[in-house]
Amino acid sequence: MPPISVLIKPASSKCNQSCSYCFYHDVANNRSVADFGLMSLDTIEIIIRKVLQFASGYATFSFQGGEPTLRGIDFFEKVVSLQSELNVNKVKISNCLQTNGLLLDDQWAQFLHKHNFLVGLSLDGTRDFHDKHRIDSQGQGTFERVRQTAALLNKNQVEFNILFVVTNLSARHPDELYNYFKRNDFRFLQFMPCIDPENSQRGTHKYSLSPERYTFFLKRFFDKWRADFLGGREVSVRYFDNLVRMAAGLPHEMCSLLGSCQCQFVFEADGSVYPCDFYVTDEWRLGNIRDNELGGR
Repeated sequence: MPPISVLIKPASSKCNQSCSYCFYHDVANNRSVADFGLMSLDTIEIIIRKVLQFASGYATFSFQGGEPTLRGIDFFEKVVSLQSELNVNKVKISNCLQTNGLLLDDQWAQFLHKHNFLVGLSLDGTRDFHDKHRIDSQGQGTFERVRQTAALLNKNQVEFNILFVVTNLSARHPDELYNYFKRNDFRFLQFMPCIDPENSQRGTHKYSLSPERYTFFLKRFFDKWRADFLGGREVSVRYFDNLVRMAAGLPHEMCSLLGSCQCQFVFEADGSVYPCDFYVTDEWRLGNIRDNELGGR
């Protein structure tokens, strides 16, 4: 039985934002059921039980969406209670939450701190970059609300990373983007390149990111990161951290750098299991955790 990392979507593709570049909105619309609703307590109990029966050493539970906080804090209180109750192999459990931050308040922040959740907070940089694509259901920009959430997490000593999407616009301004994060003392950064919808012509959207533009961004962002590192002002950028580990002959942890795919185990709200967050479509459905074991039985 190996260590295991699973990704859980307790609110399926539901979200209280309408980001123009949302890849999971595109993924969900390319399957027969776009939204599986809210995950039941019975389903999450089955997931936790079977994951902890299968795992050895470590088990990481990551909660994502859509927007996972739409399932409510009571659901997550039940999650940590079940993890404690069902940890038959006494493995070390880690919990992660990726969120747009709009629903987080003091109660949420205190809960996340108490239970040592690592939070990934989506913030695309300055107001101009962020509000260009990350809008709420009324079409309003969300930058100020996310900025306040970051302050709330800091106040409650919640560990969090900034997650940002590199678009055609922000890729043109890597220095401004890096300096904004540094100025606000966001020292743990993760980025992902913006992806065009699956069934659209590449490069035809306002946010479309070309290989050339992304290359420019990577080189300039790396130069800023390297200069800070050499000057003793270390900023963690996940992608660059992994490249350094690879260059030193050490293991890395980003699946995109492995050179081949491995099953991640993604659980949709109805218990359906998929191999990767980018392949949560009908043809990649592996089964349902309610009917199957993780070991393939």
